[in-house]
Amino acid sequence: MTEPNVVGVVGSLRDQSYTRVGIERALGAAEGMGATTELLDLREFDLPVFDADHREAGDAVAFSNRIHAADSILLGTPVYHGSYSGVLKNALDYCGFDEFEHKTVGLLAVAGGGFPITALEHLRSVCRALNCWVIPHQAAIPKARNHVADGQITDPDIEKRIARLGEEAVQYANIEPDPACFESTENVGADD
Repeated sequence: MTEPNVVGVVGSLRDQSYTRVGIERALGAAEGMGATTELLDLREFDLPVFDADHREAGDAVAFSNRIHAADSILLGTPVYHGSYSGVLKNALDYCGFDEFEHKTVGLLAVAGGGFPITALEHLRSVCRALNCWVIPHQAAIPKARNHVADGQITDPDIEKRIARLGEEAVQYANIEPDPACFESTENVGADD
């Protein structure tokens, strides 16, 4: 088996993003398991608001090609109004079954408050609609300002959960895909 390729998508545009710190840590753990890794920082891509009539706008093709080349994808998001970020939603809208189907996906959410379960559930639903295999283990940095300092995760339990997410992205990179789920068969928007 070749080295799995794991990409981490940072769904935050902040310069001092806690989400970026978390995804970088998960990718470091994946690299430690023998994977090649790549950080896809959405600040570095020109992705205009998605318009289905202009699917190749800006850097859309470059972004979707890098997602397509991955064996596993780590999606990281800050929590906004109980869900995942608009910038991550916009980036995902430029992708579809071609990029995500049968891929392994790991989820990380970062919150200013408590455990961000709804954001993780929303992302899990999106990934199921794209017929991904979503790692059951998920990671979060709740009350992030208390657990991240100087670009490092300071809580050992949170750090361990995030590292495990990266390790499982490698461990399950070539898992046998599940049969298509009901959500994916109802996802007519992917081909629209």
